[in-house]
Amino acid sequence: MSIMHPIDPSNPNSLGRDLRALRKSRGLTLSQLAKGSNRSVGFISQVERGISDPSIKDLRTLAKVLDVPVSLLFMSETPDPVERDFIVRKGARRSLGTKIDGIVEELLSPDLGGSFEMFRSVIEPFTEQSEPVLRQTEEAGYIVQGQIDLWINEQKFSLKTGDSFRFDHQPCRWHNRGDIQAIIIWVVSPPVY
Repeated sequence: MSIMHPIDPSNPNSLGRDLRALRKSRGLTLSQLAKGSNRSVGFISQVERGISDPSIKDLRTLAKVLDVPVSLLFMSETPDPVERDFIVRKGARRSLGTKIDGIVEELLSPDLGGSFEMFRSVIEPFTEQSEPVLRQTEEAGYIVQGQIDLWINEQKFSLKTGDSFRFDHQPCRWHNRGDIQAIIIWVVSPPVY
């Protein structure tokens, strides 16, 4: 198992850009994030610009305020500086969730900046998201392996390997009804993780 390292905060294209993207995707101002994390506006601004180095405690607090797992703010290894803004190697993906939770999502995009994010979801057999989730996003996906039932606006679609989908600002939920993992590549705009 590799040691987890925080994203290089001296690189404004990593942690700072991700924090800014998360803050904006949640409609928070610098002042609101500062208040929620019990830090100053100046500190939050410096972290977003890559000037200040947040502590682990700060990262946990920021993750809580932004409603993301703290693991999203970490990588398994520091990427090559030349590749950092462009490439995500298989062993360097940021993961969310666990097999115990029934779903593991890996960020395939280099960061949370830009107009969209891409991630890979591995959904364990017979796992479901029973409550619809409505995000202010446009989403598309491709079923790489397995099968899922996908409800968009309570309309049910049964999808299998090779199928794809897209929806815009609509509630959705899913169920892996199969006995193998379902693997889905998602594209979400704007980024929400």
